[in-house]
Amino acid sequence: MIDLKDHIDAIPDFPKPGILFYDISSLLADPYAWMVTIDRLAEIVAAHKPDVLAGIESRGFLVAAPLALKLNCGFVMVRKKGKLPGNTTGLTYDLEYGSDTIEVQEGRIQAGQRVVIVDDLLATGGTMAAAGNLINQIGAEVPAAACIIELNFLEGRKNVPFPVTTLVQYDE
Repeated sequence: MIDLKDHIDAIPDFPKPGILFYDISSLLADPYAWMVTIDRLAEIVAAHKPDVLAGIESRGFLVAAPLALKLNCGFVMVRKKGKLPGNTTGLTYDLEYGSDTIEVQEGRIQAGQRVVIVDDLLATGGTMAAAGNLINQIGAEVPAAACIIELNFLEGRKNVPFPVTTLVQYDE
């Protein structure tokens, strides 16, 4: 049984002093560890019978795209405003200091579809909750979300109105 924490680097003082950044680059670089990660996520996500996986910019794309391929379902990108071509549907949400807007391309998610949200990491949960609200606004259902990493000490799960499953948790 592989311990995924052995394949995730902890980078101190990134992106600014006092922050300990959990980096999945080392996980991505190890083909066996990456395969195990996708297999574990596939088992979790398949139980929710998704039609589409929504990956949150940008590391969520790296997780959701191969996972969607493995599960034979669609993949859509949730990006910051102005980053997607064509017509988009967006949602502005509050941050600790200010606000941000996320978007998806129109027509990529249909009303009534089951959409599981995927990201590399659950921190405060704000962007994940906003992605769920955006998908609900389109008329689709968000039965769950899945991430590789969860930072328990930030209590992001409390801010997400749907179940979230994570593979690795850090308490500090």
